[in-house]
Amino acid sequence: MMLKGMAAGLALIAAVDHAQAQDGPVKIGVLTDMSSSLSDTQGMGSVEGARLAIEDFGGTVLGRKIELVHADHQNKADIGATIARRWFDTEDVRLIVDLGNSSVGLATQGIAKDKDRITIATGAATSELTGKACSPNSFHWGYDSYQFSGAAPAQMVKAGLDTWFFVTADYAFGYALENDTRKVVEAAGGKVLGSVRHPINTQDFSSFLLQAQGSGAKVIAIASAVGDLQNALKQGQEFQIFGKKQVPSAMALLLVDVKSVGLQATQGTSISTVFYWDQDDATREFAKRFRARMQRPPSEAQAMNYSGVMHYLKAVKAAGSTETQAVLKKMKETPVDDLMTKQAKIRADGRLMRDVRLARVKTPAESKADWDFFEIGATVPGEQAFRPAADSACPLLAK
Repeated sequence: MMLKGMAAGLALIAAVDHAQAQDGPVKIGVLTDMSSSLSDTQGMGSVEGARLAIEDFGGTVLGRKIELVHADHQNKADIGATIARRWFDTEDVRLIVDLGNSSVGLATQGIAKDKDRITIATGAATSELTGKACSPNSFHWGYDSYQFSGAAPAQMVKAGLDTWFFVTADYAFGYALENDTRKVVEAAGGKVLGSVRHPINTQDFSSFLLQAQGSGAKVIAIASAVGDLQNALKQGQEFQIFGKKQVPSAMALLLVDVKSVGLQATQGTSISTVFYWDQDDATREFAKRFRARMQRPPSEAQAMNYSGVMHYLKAVKAAGSTETQAVLKKMKETPVDDLMTKQAKIRADGRLMRDVRLARVKTPAESKADWDFFEIGATVPGEQAFRPAADSACPLLAK
């Protein structure tokens, strides 16, 4: 009788919890870097990107308030995983966006699958998120290492810059960016002479850059991001390592990197980008609203948070439910269409097949205002910008 009573009590508690979850707020979490090397391009700006989407949606969905929470993963996979588990298990967070660091992204993606929740990677960049680590519960919304690797390296090799040395961040993103770029360089007829790995948040790149210089490679490729990339580029200029004989390649160069390093050092760099604030009237209007809050235009990841959260909320409304499988179905079958993403489809591996734009970093003379850094060029369809399904290790893709 005692056991039956306990069972009945537990069932009642579960029923009450379920009812409260159905009536309570719809919670979305921004898990990002608030205090380390990626905070410049993510951080509170990522939170604002998500908040703007919630406000534009109306602040409620299915008659329930939309609540935004955020946390700092400190670029550590164990901390990110702990936060994700707590959000999913005890705080009823239905969606986590950003993820920032690729190791955090990979860890959180696995947890979301186990807990039957949803993640959208907007800041994490390893292409393995939709490769062998792909998940039916997760999406990759913005840039990735495959896209970064294809923008300029092949053109550089064809122009005679055919020997490369990599200075690579010692974590998942760095490995993926180096591997993806190696394949492009070698396919174009170039040769990789070697590589060296540096820890995240490296302040002194002198030893790594001197190894690269000693290799005699024509190209010193910096397979790092944001703070580390900026330090490497600055110190390469200061130590007079970069010049006509040895040029840098910054595959993952972002808007904030140009701001930090300066146009003098980055001018003429060819990149591909998933978002630029001054691209068209719609992006300029969004940037105006964002700048009013953050005193700067949105970065690529911050804008992708807006897009990803908006698509999720549209799917919740269309599904009439926050239940994960119903929402996933609507997210996957509905084209993504917002102020920065036009009629883009989501592939079975979770890769958003968005168009990207080629761009060139302006010269100091060409730049007419603060943050006026990119000259936007040709559009590259998503099918060309991201890894083809036939080359993917994701088991969700039909070969």
